[in-house]
Amino acid sequence: MAFSHRIAASSTMIVVSTPNQDLALTNFAFCSPSDYRTLSTRGSGLVFALSLDVHTSFYWTLCYPLQNHTAHDGIQEGHIALNALQRRHTKVSTGDPISVSRFVLPENFKLALLTLELDFAKAKGNRAEQLDAVVLAQQLRRRFIDQVMTIGQRVTFEYCGVIYIFTVNQALVEGEGDKKSGALERGMISEETYIIFEAAPNSGIKVVNQREAASNNIFRQKEFNLQKLGIGGLSDEFTDIFRRAFASRVFPPHVTNKLGIKHVKGMLLFGPPGTGKTLMARQIGKLLNGKEPKIVNGPEVLSKFVGETEKNVRDLFADAENDQRTKGDQSELHVIIFDEIDAICKSRGSTRDGTGVHDSIVNQLLTKIDGVESLNNVLLIGMTNRKDLLDEALLRPGRLEVHVEINLPDENGRLQILQIHTNKMKENSFLAADVNLQELAARTKNYSGAELEGVVKSAVSFALNRQISMDDLTKTLDEESIKVTMDDFLHALQEITPAFGASTDDLERCRLNGIVECGKRHRHIYERAMLLVEQVRGSKGSPLLTCLLEGPAGSGKSAMAATVGIQSDFPYVKIISAESMIGLSESSKAARIVKVFEDAYKSQLSIIILDDIERLLEYVPIGPRFSNIISQTLMVLLKRIPPKGKNLLVIGTTSELAFLESLGVCDAFSVVYNVPVLKGEDAKKVLQGLNVFHEDDIDAAAEALNDMPLKKLYMLVEMAAQGEKGGSSEDIYSGLAKINLNHFFDCLSDVAPLYH
Repeated sequence: MAFSHRIAASSTMIVVSTPNQDLALTNFAFCSPSDYRTLSTRGSGLVFALSLDVHTSFYWTLCYPLQNHTAHDGIQEGHIALNALQRRHTKVSTGDPISVSRFVLPENFKLALLTLELDFAKAKGNRAEQLDAVVLAQQLRRRFIDQVMTIGQRVTFEYCGVIYIFTVNQALVEGEGDKKSGALERGMISEETYIIFEAAPNSGIKVVNQREAASNNIFRQKEFNLQKLGIGGLSDEFTDIFRRAFASRVFPPHVTNKLGIKHVKGMLLFGPPGTGKTLMARQIGKLLNGKEPKIVNGPEVLSKFVGETEKNVRDLFADAENDQRTKGDQSELHVIIFDEIDAICKSRGSTRDGTGVHDSIVNQLLTKIDGVESLNNVLLIGMTNRKDLLDEALLRPGRLEVHVEINLPDENGRLQILQIHTNKMKENSFLAADVNLQELAARTKNYSGAELEGVVKSAVSFALNRQISMDDLTKTLDEESIKVTMDDFLHALQEITPAFGASTDDLERCRLNGIVECGKRHRHIYERAMLLVEQVRGSKGSPLLTCLLEGPAGSGKSAMAATVGIQSDFPYVKIISAESMIGLSESSKAARIVKVFEDAYKSQLSIIILDDIERLLEYVPIGPRFSNIISQTLMVLLKRIPPKGKNLLVIGTTSELAFLESLGVCDAFSVVYNVPVLKGEDAKKVLQGLNVFHEDDIDAAAEALNDMPLKKLYMLVEMAAQGEKGGSSEDIYSGLAKINLNHFFDCLSDVAPLYH
């Protein structure tokens, strides 16, 4: 374990043996009172570094023998007393000089976890000894409190009249539970240090009540700072997981036995991609005091050889089985993490590959988790984006019974995630002062955690690109001038778009000509639609509202629906149109529609636009013919109440109201609004907004456009804006020229027979 500390000026002292066995069992180093006072004046603290080789350094608390500790005159000045184990660690013998220096304790140096291997100081033959972990831990904490323990250190102690030796196998400081194993670690014993005991092989020692000793120490840390673990916006989910999966494990076994309950053996984390399911599972595994978690991706289990896949599943549980067989209730918790579990645990009978491998995997897992010889020391954590694909038997209580949805983060969660990913650049002064993470969190509605990380990466790429010269890639880079600015983040938001966000590009295509004033009738319908938006936003009693805009083709229904979607500022706005489903079969179209609705249920506020419903239903006037599969799908979805806490507005558009009424689809909509064609006064409003005619020509042009659909009006204006008679279209729309009225009437006569 790497840490920074300061060593005081050292003194050279002569090594002698500890005066008696009582002092040797304290694990202290002893000196004369005068030397102790001299060393203490160099700074506060009683812990001194005793080593000739810094790579094998161990630390002991320095003390001087009191009168009741020794019957002799004490230790001479300039001498330091070490017991045999201490001399072995420092590689010195009695009479050797040794450098003694004061070690200044770093911050957060208290041990959270200490694993000790027990053995007899002297061989006991075939004698067996049973030690109570609870009592032994209490005595060791009291006897060695405030002493520094280092991995590899050996200490003698007396317990119930017998001399034992413990070897430090693991020493984790509070807050350092995720450090890599194998690094040199040390820390100071405190009252809250959790001690795990292991018996040395063939020692004859048996440790009992180990699980009772661990009753309040199933986790390596006293508290959880999720942001330090790199987890943002999932505090509620983590609280739910703890309550359902770990609360019972915090209590001793006799308490849970009296309650008559069994521990949860499995949990399922599900939700959209990129929301932190795998991260959450990995960090849960690191937080536990049990065995190192086994992490396996679902597809990795599969094998082309007969029976090999089932064997791979059994091997995952082999260690837990051996542990339970040898230690019984004293067995540690084994965590197995299955990523993409839907790849191997599909519903039995759903795959038709002819091998039956997937069915066998499900059966094997069910047997291990909840079979006749089920394991009590296993926690299986599965993760998936497709909960609907999993076998139902795997999800019942007793198996993967805890289902936690890891949803898209809210604004506060997004802020935490952005802080996590920008923390290092902020510490190193690479984050510009104008970056407002709170504003970015508000702008990134429906962004997943992975997408937010992508935004940060994209912003950094813009900042780095400013320092690179494409003309000379070998040019020396100025690291000090790298600054990630707010503009970089805003550009990144345009580059990284959320998978569950608003389809802004699709919506804008529905209103290419923008929005202009179309008269009182159109304004009234728009205002009523926006009232529905506010009702969905604020009402708790209306989680689902549906609105149908009907009217002649080209009357502006799609443009109005798209405008409502954009102006709503809802995080999820999607448009379902026949254009996006060209070439798909009926069942595939139905599945695509269901997928959009399922995605909408993941967002708190959503709008779905069903554009040209008759085209979605594949309606043709001859026959008539339509898709019954899609029709029934829409009927179900239009009446399906979203999950609790999710509100949805569905806006449909159609030019064939009579057809939809014959199918009963109209009855599924809460309200139906008629979007009419333009009257003369409406057309005048539109032309005034476009400002493409001379003021004297507007009335005549508007009168000619009576009963004209809005879309056709735009087309006529575009036609009239072309050619020499009306000037160039650039001049027309820039206000430098106006449309010639006679040219406009010529264009109108070309298309009038089609619409009059």
